[in-house]
Amino acid sequence: METDVLSLARTAASATTKRELRVITADAFASKPFTGNPAAICPVPFDMELSKETMQDIAMEMSLAETAYVRPLTPSDNFKSGSRFGLRWFTPVMEVEICGHATLASAAVLFYGLGNESKAITFDTLSGELIVRRDGDSLSMDFPVGVTEPKSVSNTPGVREVAWCSSMRYLVVRLNDGMTRSEFEKWRCDIAAIERSLTGVQIVLVTTRGTPDQGYVDDQSVAYDFVSRCFAPWSGVPEDPVTGSAQCVLAHYWSLQLGKKEFYTRQCSKRGGDIRLRLDGDRVHITGKATLVLDGTITL
Repeated sequence: METDVLSLARTAASATTKRELRVITADAFASKPFTGNPAAICPVPFDMELSKETMQDIAMEMSLAETAYVRPLTPSDNFKSGSRFGLRWFTPVMEVEICGHATLASAAVLFYGLGNESKAITFDTLSGELIVRRDGDSLSMDFPVGVTEPKSVSNTPGVREVAWCSSMRYLVVRLNDGMTRSEFEKWRCDIAAIERSLTGVQIVLVTTRGTPDQGYVDDQSVAYDFVSRCFAPWSGVPEDPVTGSAQCVLAHYWSLQLGKKEFYTRQCSKRGGDIRLRLDGDRVHITGKATLVLDGTITL
């Protein structure tokens, strides 16, 4: 009898130490579920402490390109009325300094899932302040531009030119024009080879452009200015579905190529996503839609 009582007491004590954390997944740069880039968003109450190790473990468990943690900055703030939050991003293997799609997804969770009443939200991040504003039925992010400079390249078949963004360590590889959109979407690179051969690189951005009759239009036949695909095997993401931060670099690169400041673009992964860009001095406004997909809890 005494043993049974002790066992029940231990079970009850163990139960009281368990904590639950809400997790909402959102598809960023997507107007419908199962497209765009999914991210897991964890709204962390101000009075809940999570170690970096725990956040990394959760990201590994979620096994998405990014898991983000949104937290009020003061005890008086809350998710519904606050307009400023801390934000951190983790891939399944590491914390990253910037992530566009998980920032868009975090704002979507606050606005659409938690009923935040603000017109704009400012996130304090490792990359400084990042602002996301309501823009009709879309959301617009205000990110720092990623300045590119041309790099010499050997005579590589299919490659037109290469550029480098030193501030973000993003490599831009522009393929020759002339591929159809279908050919670009089916194009394959040797992920293991680029991971072995390139050092000091965060993401490889492969980009090109084409004409409407080559398929470079959206579902309403609106033409894209350029398209891209993004590879980040060093951070555990062989190919990212839609990469918000990459647009900071691509907007600068293509402004030099096309002599314009506004772009309509698509990241041509299997899931894919449409994005509108506006280059404004040293900032890039990145606009897209987001869709909430799942709402649940994790037991810690």
